[in-house]
Amino acid sequence: MGAKAKVMNKQGLMNTIKEYLSLSEFESVIFDNQKIEISDAVLRRVKRSFNFLNEFSKNKVIYGVNTGFGPMAQYRIKDEDRIQLQYNLIRSHSSGTGKPIEPQAVKAAILARLNTMALGYSGVHPSLIHLMTELINRDITPLIFEHGGVGASGDLVQLAHLALVLIGEGEVFYKGERRPTKEVFEIEGLEPIQVEIREGLALMNGTSVMTGIGVVNVHKANKLLDWSLKISCAINEIVRAYDDHLSFELNNVKLHDGQRQVAEKMRGNLADSQLIRKREDHLYTGENTEDVFSEKVQEYYSLRCIPQILGPVKETIDSVAAILEKEFNSANDNPIIDVENRHVFHGGNFHGDYISLEMDKLKIVIAKLTMLAERQLNYLLNAKINELLPPFVNLGTLGFNFGMQGVQFTATSTTAESQMLSNPMYVHSIPNNNDNQDIVSMGTNSAVIASKVIENAFEVLAIELITVVQAIDYMGQKDSVSSVTKKMYDDIRAIIPTFKQDQVMYPFVQKVKEHLINN
Repeated sequence: MGAKAKVMNKQGLMNTIKEYLSLSEFESVIFDNQKIEISDAVLRRVKRSFNFLNEFSKNKVIYGVNTGFGPMAQYRIKDEDRIQLQYNLIRSHSSGTGKPIEPQAVKAAILARLNTMALGYSGVHPSLIHLMTELINRDITPLIFEHGGVGASGDLVQLAHLALVLIGEGEVFYKGERRPTKEVFEIEGLEPIQVEIREGLALMNGTSVMTGIGVVNVHKANKLLDWSLKISCAINEIVRAYDDHLSFELNNVKLHDGQRQVAEKMRGNLADSQLIRKREDHLYTGENTEDVFSEKVQEYYSLRCIPQILGPVKETIDSVAAILEKEFNSANDNPIIDVENRHVFHGGNFHGDYISLEMDKLKIVIAKLTMLAERQLNYLLNAKINELLPPFVNLGTLGFNFGMQGVQFTATSTTAESQMLSNPMYVHSIPNNNDNQDIVSMGTNSAVIASKVIENAFEVLAIELITVVQAIDYMGQKDSVSSVTKKMYDDIRAIIPTFKQDQVMYPFVQKVKEHLINN
């Protein structure tokens, strides 16, 4: 964290992080519940920044220290009102609405904000660092709502809700319950911070909520990519596709790393499959003399263009992850307290355009991944197209039973929603704040919408995967598929049974969705 914070690794050992918190170290705190510890070096740096600002601001006009905020910055604040000013800011901006942001994403937001504060460019009191660390280590997550931020002076409204908890007010999620902050602090023996100079503004002027949601989004997006690749391989096995579309030779004449990596992973997944065929054993034998070929010459695009479709998805996820890592290691509030040069710089590091654009990119590629899954599902369900399986992979009596017919509607509807949601927020700036914020990023909205698109993708892939294992059963292929596909098949069959008679489907879909998210 900053220069010398420590993060517990998976073996329970303490790792010292120097200058830069990697994404994997960040994720270990959020997803593996590793504890963090703040070193003396970080605390010294934070205290030095605080002491400098305290002295430097005495005879100077410093935004948010002795001025109002936003368009009210032209008004001087009396010395005796400075502390109350910060409390007024926090309370007045705790105005979010909508659904609560999920606790994992809030925890990520706290860590992102803590890492920024620990850099020593914010002029905050060290007590703030201590309390934020305790919130993370004790899994106390502030109630923060989805709606409220325009992502310009950072996540002002959402971060106000974090600040509200740090001053002992508002609500938190604690041990699965939503409770008043004051009650939880009493249980845990925690004391709220006492605002000193600019703790309110420093907490609120930043991109940490959109960044925290973004980290969770990328983590889940990587899972979706892995599942989509595995499911795509399984479908190629079911139809006994040829292997040349995933070959090294074909994919390496295109220079895109993502395509090459996806094709390589597919080759690895299918290495021990007994079903994938080689073209030279069939269509290249010289024995195909019929006018209408009985052998399928090429598969539909949703089966043979996997490297070309998922390649850009992988590269985009990787590039989004790199931007997030830079953002949570950046000083992104305003003004910036520069102790070394003994100056306070006013600017706009809180502006969320980087994250807004990356979240838009992420939701676009996840929407495309979802569209691929929907088309593959349609291929399996449409007997006229696949020419192998009964309509709707119905293992019961045709006409009397319905197979996977009902859940296709859900997959189609959900995919359509993701297509609509994938339109960019980045270009939807609306001036506000008396036109002080005359161009904004909408980064928080973009991150929240991306999380919805990701949630939708898990639902569609769950429906697709149930269909895949049903198809494997119909074809009698469970002992012929690759070991990767066999494990996936066995894991799903441990959750849901093979069904011939019609079933209430939503519990199955939910169970498989949870499996995809958690594995």
